[in-house]
Amino acid sequence: MPTIVEYTDQKQPRNEYPDRIISPATSGPCCFSDMEEIGELEVDDRWTFQYKRCRSCGFALRVIVRELPNQTLIKDLRHTLINSFVRNIPDF
Repeated sequence: MPTIVEYTDQKQPRNEYPDRIISPATSGPCCFSDMEEIGELEVDDRWTFQYKRCRSCGFALRVIVRELPNQTLIKDLRHTLINSFVRNIPDF
């Protein structure tokens, strides 16, 4: 899963969302309470995610909000469950 966040201590933190975000390599103690959401929720193949960035130091990360369900897997699972509890009564 590619990201727009570039982690480096060689450049100043910068928010150029949606093109890229330059972030310090490590988070600071301020990050726990000073994170802000950047942009809207985004979706790729399997995940819904959003970028967050610390207002104080500029540390940024992508937060996975949830995994998108695999519709084929769900269909197969439903079929399996429906057939799992069927009683086979022999014909006499």
